[in-house]
Amino acid sequence: MSADGKIPTDGGQGLGQNPFGALSGAGLPPASAPQTGRLGATAPTAAAPQRNRGRVDLKRTTAGRGGKTVTIVTGFTGIGLPEKESLCKKMRNACGCGGTVKDGDIEIQGDQREKIAKILTEAGFRPVFAGG
Repeated sequence: MSADGKIPTDGGQGLGQNPFGALSGAGLPPASAPQTGRLGATAPTAAAPQRNRGRVDLKRTTAGRGGKTVTIVTGFTGIGLPEKESLCKKMRNACGCGGTVKDGDIEIQGDQREKIAKILTEAGFRPVFAGG
């Protein structure tokens, strides 16, 4: 400490030696090289959708809806409510009808299974037609 009782903040004495001074970068890959996973494949980026995000079922039903047809998408695994809501919004816009997320399932008004299957395939899911 100095005479006035303050601790200097200018860095003081060095360590005397640099523990990393003897190391060289020879043989190391460049910093911008992509990370590889199993079998040498490059890791997927955040912008690209995953190839197989799981199976989802597309059901057409009229039960409990006064005879109105509704398409229900069920069986989502590993995605949260915000992503389901964004998928529902894409489906509503593509089909030109109403829809909602209810109890973890997406419900779209009308028989829209073909259009919904296309949207789900683009998002990386594997849609399967189930029911009548």
